[in-house]
Amino acid sequence: MISERSGRATVQLRRLSDGTVSPLPQLGRHQPHSSPSLSWNARYLAVITQRGGRRLAVVADRLNGRMHPLPLPGGRAPIRLSLAPDAQQLALQVTDQGQWRVELLDLSSMLEPDRPPGQALSTPAVGADP
Repeated sequence: MISERSGRATVQLRRLSDGTVSPLPQLGRHQPHSSPSLSWNARYLAVITQRGGRRLAVVADRLNGRMHPLPLPGGRAPIRLSLAPDAQQLALQVTDQGQWRVELLDLSSMLEPDRPPGQALSTPAVGADP
């Protein structure tokens, strides 16, 4: 959810069962936030932040604390985003010189897949049928 914090829109991850808020230290300096989107297990959080006067799409990896900025060439500005459940793609609505469009970014070379709950990443045993 997005909430007001010190006069700025700030993303918060709040557990619905008990209201516990999970810390997001890697996003603390880059506010305001908008358009949050989570992967299956909430390992990855994609959000639009602001750095200086420029809007920037980022993906925060909550498992290892890394933040992956997604710079857009040519002066395009992110408006909204949607992260695929496995975090392998990101749909991004951008504006470019007054034109609006949706771009699909492949994140598979940057992020490990976030599998659905109960589905582990496995490799078949040698000689086993796939």
